[in-house]
Amino acid sequence: MEEITTVGVIGAGQMGNGIAHVFALAGFKICLHDVDEGRIQAGIDDIDGNMERQISRGHITEDEKTRAMDAITAAPTLESLKDCDLVIEAATENIEVKKELFRKLSAILKPDSLIATNTSSISITALAAVTDRPEKFVGLHFMNPVPVMKLVEVIRGIATSNATFEHCRKLIERLEKKMAVSEDFPGFIVNRILMPMINEAIYTLYEGVGTVEAIDNGMRLGANHPMGPLRLADFIGLDTCLAIMQVLYEGLADSKYRPCPLLVKYVEAGWLGKKTGRGFYDYSGDEPVATR
Repeated sequence: MEEITTVGVIGAGQMGNGIAHVFALAGFKICLHDVDEGRIQAGIDDIDGNMERQISRGHITEDEKTRAMDAITAAPTLESLKDCDLVIEAATENIEVKKELFRKLSAILKPDSLIATNTSSISITALAAVTDRPEKFVGLHFMNPVPVMKLVEVIRGIATSNATFEHCRKLIERLEKKMAVSEDFPGFIVNRILMPMINEAIYTLYEGVGTVEAIDNGMRLGANHPMGPLRLADFIGLDTCLAIMQVLYEGLADSKYRPCPLLVKYVEAGWLGKKTGRGFYDYSGDEPVATR
């Protein structure tokens, strides 16, 4: 492959539309797909609103927004991605869901197309193994919110080729982001460190050591974190936090990664954080209110 010009994104939620957003601004053609066709337009609308905020802050111009939005098209089926040079998966953090997606995708894409996953914890090698091109498969873990955060973790599976890695390096430079290369271990770098901290904050709440506000204020004002760990967990999604902790716990076989029972209960209750309106904070009013 000489050049990547058309990028497919699977998943039109917060991560997927954020990835589509930054690639479109960087001059790529984007095909945005989601299993729920209604989410595609919702994702495009989110991109439009987020770009308007960038304009109001002087980060981009009206012309840049117009060019980027014109470059994004809805892809209602996986077959709509067949001409993409690169497809980035940003679906739910479930290994079986991802594997099934990649099996189907392999039969659709051009032989030289690259496949990437935005997984935050699952083995790249295991996902690549179900495709017909493990040498062209790579992990590209963008940080949330994608238009704001500068880091992209690049994770090579055991079969990822040097040529694929080099394509990724050039892509990240074009997106004006920074690359951190991680070995293919559970959680990679960022979540291997971040998620156990969040899980420990939840244990601190669970054991009655402090309230939600005390824990978050402690880390904001005492450790200079921009956001408290419980508020951050709500922002990420408690289901995603639990899924990552389970990958760490099972993959590393160490009890220190055991998900806190309170985190499990919140997910069972459907209290997943900001996206459902309730987690460690209640988001139903004008300002979030701590729930414990």
